[in-house]
Amino acid sequence: MTEHRHDEDAACAVAHAPVSGSGTTGMAVPAGAGAAAGAGVPAGAGAVAGRGAGERVLVAVFASPVAGYLLRYGTDLGYRAMLLEPDEVRAATAAALGFPVVTRVPEDLDDSADLVLTDHHRDELGVVLRDALATKVRWIGLMGNPRHEGPHVVALTALGVTADDIARVHRPIGLNIGSRTPPEIAISTLAGLLADRNDRPGGFEF
Repeated sequence: MTEHRHDEDAACAVAHAPVSGSGTTGMAVPAGAGAAAGAGVPAGAGAVAGRGAGERVLVAVFASPVAGYLLRYGTDLGYRAMLLEPDEVRAATAAALGFPVVTRVPEDLDDSADLVLTDHHRDELGVVLRDALATKVRWIGLMGNPRHEGPHVVALTALGVTADDIARVHRPIGLNIGSRTPPEIAISTLAGLLADRNDRPGGFEF
C-alpha cells in the first residue's frame, strides 16, 4: 500500500501539528465525534477486553489532526477506536474529545486490531513500536516517506528489536489517492486497512 509523500510538502506540518502552549492537542475531530464512546486515561492493560465478537479495533497513536479523523471515521466504519498517547498531559486533553485514551500499548492487542502511528517525529516512537510488536496485533503502520529510511529503524534497532520484527512495520500506509489534508490522509489510511483486511488491491480493478 502507498500513501501521499507528505514529507515533501507543507501537509506534513499540518498532519503532525504539535501540542500548542495552550495545552491543546492539535487534534481535529468533526462536531459530535465520539460523544458516546466514553473516555479515560487508563494505563493500557486490558483496554481491548470486552469487545464484541468479530469487532475490529483501531488504535491511533499520538494526538494529531490525522489521529482525530482516524478515530471519527474509524468509528463510523465499525471499528472500536481508541487513541494511544504516551504523554499524560496530551492524553488528558485529548480525552475531552470523548474517545477512549490509553497511555501505553494495550497488552491484549490481537489479530482484531490495527495500530497506526500518526507522527514519526515523536521521541516515544521506538518504545511504542517495540511494545506493539510484542503483542499479537494484526497490523502496524507508520506514516512516512518511502524514499527515506524511517526513523523507526534506528530507534527499534537501538532497543534490540530484530530486523524481522522491524520489517513488520508497514511504511508508508494507506492508498495512493494524492491525500494532503488530515481528513484525506485518514480516508487513505482506512481505505488501505479495509483493502488489506479484505485481501483486495485497493485500486480501480475488481
